[in-house]
Amino acid sequence: MSVCPIQGFSLNVVSDLQNMWCFEFMQHAAEAGTITAIIAGITGYFVVLRRSAFTAHAFSEIGFAGAAGAVVLGVAPLAGLLAGSILGGISIAILGRRVSNRDTQVGIVLAFSLGLGLLFINLYRGGYATATYSILFGEIIGVSSWEVTLTEVAGICVVAAMAVLYRPLLFASLDEDVAEAKGMPMLFLGTAFMLVVAVSVSFAVQVTGVLLIFSLMVTPAAAAQYLSKRPSHVIAFSVALALLATWVGLFVSFYTNYPVSFFITGLAFGAYIVVRLARWASKQGALSARSSSEQRQGA
Repeated sequence: MSVCPIQGFSLNVVSDLQNMWCFEFMQHAAEAGTITAIIAGITGYFVVLRRSAFTAHAFSEIGFAGAAGAVVLGVAPLAGLLAGSILGGISIAILGRRVSNRDTQVGIVLAFSLGLGLLFINLYRGGYATATYSILFGEIIGVSSWEVTLTEVAGICVVAAMAVLYRPLLFASLDEDVAEAKGMPMLFLGTAFMLVVAVSVSFAVQVTGVLLIFSLMVTPAAAAQYLSKRPSHVIAFSVALALLATWVGLFVSFYTNYPVSFFITGLAFGAYIVVRLARWASKQGALSARSSSEQRQGA
């Protein structure tokens, strides 16, 4: 078995990447991060479009309660996180059929879940509880091979589900009243989307943690909406921004020994600011050009 040499950062990017890929834990982190960024970028578009950012954040905290319950039972936290998020998603979809009236139901389920999570943490006295706390801020560097495989399976399922739901979900998201008037299965669409988001959040938590879930689920999609008006293009930009933040975040973290989630969050936020500034500059340029044209015509 070869031993990876310990090397610092250099100006040779190829050499730096080869050094980083030598470590198996970085390979696992990159694989899991890539898949998570893709599914977060796709589902994040609809989360932003449907104004469900609070719901996505709630899923992460509901999943935290599931993870805490899992360690009490001696089960892997990821399994509890996934189960808790799915049950929470079903509960929210059933209690709040319409997106516009869902905040109250989300708050109710969220409050109960946080209390339940606190109870589970107090019931557990073993040292493995640190695995639950790591979910708060992400632990992508510690992703195992079986978790990578599970993430791959989940990624395929999420992409396939979104491919099936894409057209009716897009229509229902753009105009909920018209979609309901046309007899579209709103409860089914809402429940199915909640389940997809629950799975996406569960795996995104591995990368950024519960408290920073917006960095992958919301920020890239929010930035992408300023780059295009076509849904397919927005989704592509959202995925690209999520991937960029994840890859660069892993690279910088490897050579600085600071938390990956911090860099991913910072890069995603930085991209959002840059896009907003570019959009503002573009509008100002267009207004200036129009004003100059009107002045010339008036002269």
